[in-house]
Amino acid sequence: MNKTEQEFDRAVTLCRGTFEAKLRDYGAAWRLMRPSSVTDQILIKADRIRSLETKGNQRVTDEGILDGFVAIVNYGVIALIQCAHGFASGKDMTPDQAIALYDKEIATTRSLMLDKNHDYDEAWRKMRVSSYTDLILMKIMRTKEIEDHAGATEVSEGVDANYRDMINYAIFGIIKLTEPNA
Repeated sequence: MNKTEQEFDRAVTLCRGTFEAKLRDYGAAWRLMRPSSVTDQILIKADRIRSLETKGNQRVTDEGILDGFVAIVNYGVIALIQCAHGFASGKDMTPDQAIALYDKEIATTRSLMLDKNHDYDEAWRKMRVSSYTDLILMKIMRTKEIEDHAGATEVSEGVDANYRDMINYAIFGIIKLTEPNA
């Protein structure tokens, strides 16, 4: 396993731990959310990260930039689950089922990252964390456009590809922010 795979897996361990803790607290209450609402939740988190990056300080101290990227990963996975399974009128999924779906979506997203990482020769390592934020925001805008067109595209990938890219950019942010010299 190469360095990027190890770093990716470490970042996912952090995100998955948060996801599991929230499942214990709330169950799969997110099953009620339509994918477009999850997209808006990701937008809120990305906008907050950008605000903190721009202002250089924060007033609500219990959630920083790292926490925002963790939330984007987890909401991205939730969005993928909702797209694949539809939204529900209640908590129709056990925590174990939710974790199994989480792991499935992360595995697919990891595979995509490895393929792109090969082709782009780890270009993400040369980027600033703030660029990941901007790219996530762009992917959110693309996703909202696709959602507003009922999923129809002419030449573009669908919303799932955009969610996977958001997850991967957020994981790159987590990796950079948790590096020993960060």
